[in-house]
Amino acid sequence: MKKLFVPALSLMVIAASSCGGGASTENNNDSTAVSTAAGSNAAAAGVNVLSDAEKAEGWQLLFDGKNLDGWRVYKGRTANSWTVDTATGTMHCLGSETDKSDKRGDLITDKEFENFELNADWKLAAKGNSGILYMVTEEFDAPYLSGPEYQIIDDKDFPEKLEDWQKSGANYAMDPPLVMAANPIGEWNNTKIIVNKGHVEHWLNGQKTAEYEMDSPEWKKHKAEGKWKDAKGYGMTRKGHIALQDHGSEIWFKNVKIKEIK
Repeated sequence: MKKLFVPALSLMVIAASSCGGGASTENNNDSTAVSTAAGSNAAAAGVNVLSDAEKAEGWQLLFDGKNLDGWRVYKGRTANSWTVDTATGTMHCLGSETDKSDKRGDLITDKEFENFELNADWKLAAKGNSGILYMVTEEFDAPYLSGPEYQIIDDKDFPEKLEDWQKSGANYAMDPPLVMAANPIGEWNNTKIIVNKGHVEHWLNGQKTAEYEMDSPEWKKHKAEGKWKDAKGYGMTRKGHIALQDHGSEIWFKNVKIKEIK
């Protein structure tokens, strides 16, 4: 399989991560440091494993709990903020002391997707901020300038005042969540994103939090009047990468899988 970066990855051993704190990282040869941990096999517990029924339905894992094969940092930038803990089968963004750390970087899939259903479990640290973006392209400085964002944030204790369109499950900066459905900080959440010929749905813990039609009059109005009014590339593609946002906060992902819609 294709490795995460060239030159070769820097590997190290860490203890199993917990929501209370991150693991130390190293930056070697300008590559993303990927952590591994000895110990229990998370796959044996059903983490990052597809059932026979899912395989028959066409699901594919985007993260196997062992490494970051199939992922890379947006635009090939240098970052050391992402690790893998094989003991827990989690992809862990370590966060940083400042939001503008030059060691941060958003992860994107090597592969591009057009019509799909994406499913992922995530757990966010207190006061955290992150997101899952889709239909991302790389001609801009940041993924959010092209791809819509499924917002993930600490709705209760984020240190700044939040607008409704900034809350978890929202179509970020476009549509506020239909319901508030995030579990308390420290607990796992399940996200589902459906994109099918311009029709998009966001789901959080089994509840629909957003639904919209790209290029509809309402969508165009929201773009023209909101944060993306000067971002000409926002929402203009119908095929692109999946991106996991490094917003300087700790976040954990597992069971990241996708099914393409034919």
